Amino acid sequence: MKWLWYIFREAWVNLWTNRTTTVVATLTTAFTLACVGIFLLSYVNLRNAADWLQEDIKVIVYLDDGVSSAETQELEEKLKEDRMVAAIRHISKEEALGEFRSQFPSDSHLLEGLGENPLPASFVVTPAPSYRSPDAVSRWAERVLTMAGVAKVDYNQQWIDALAELIRYIELTAIGVGVILCAAALTIIANTIRLALFARRDEVEILRLIGATNAFIRIPYFLEGALLGACGSALALGMLKLGFELFRHQIASAGRFRGIENMVSFFPLSICLIFIAVGMGLGVAGSMVSLRRFGEGRG
Repeated sequence: MKWLWYIFREAWVNLWTNRTTTVVATLTTAFTLACVGIFLLSYVNLRNAADWLQEDIKVIVYLDDGVSSAETQELEEKLKEDRMVAAIRHISKEEALGEFRSQFPSDSHLLEGLGENPLPASFVVTPAPSYRSPDAVSRWAERVLTMAGVAKVDYNQQWIDALAELIRYIELTAIGVGVILCAAALTIIANTIRLALFARRDEVEILRLIGATNAFIRIPYFLEGALLGACGSALALGMLKLGFELFRHQIASAGRFRGIENMVSFFPLSICLIFIAVGMGLGVAGSMVSLRRFGEGRG
């Protein structure tokens, strides 16, 4: 128990003795992690938006004009049983004509001289979430095209490809920026711990002379780094939350973007806890780097 008390006391003494450096390091770490958080928050919301757009992907399966009701029902049952299909809606020739007239009222006269309804019946298919990639949709469309009664399978290939590419760019950008800014936070914490070590190098040397183990000497500094990282990440979350709420308020105040504020969201509690844990991990890693360099400097 005394050993545990010593660890916490030493960590607190280090932070309080170098409080100016500690405050500067905490603020700098907070701003650095806030930048990481901005990119992470942007990535989460852009990914949610991309997922929402993916839900709007539809594949149209057009039927032959001569297909019977029994064949249409049989084909519908096959498509419903397909694991790649999340939802399906049948549109008869009459419904297709009605939708065309409601969507393009100015062009509805073009069909009047044709006599018979030229629009085919179709199925509007929503792919399952795990099968909305360009390759999966393309393979499914080719397979459905071979089924009896299917005349054509139509979907927006370019839209699906562009959406998949956008998601990849978002992920790569978020990872790259996150790694760079996390490295910056680690360096800041490492330099702070290093300053604390130099300020107390005589005390550390005395502890070595009286037989203190490396673990006994280093653990308070590991704890100090963890506290710096936790405080910095918690402060960064507070800054992000404040900025996020101001952003939502501004969006809500602007009539042109009304409704968008309900589409964006802040980190859930689980992500907030992970963010703080990452900050603590960076603090411990910074302490390890600083202690290793300090040991090399002594040597």
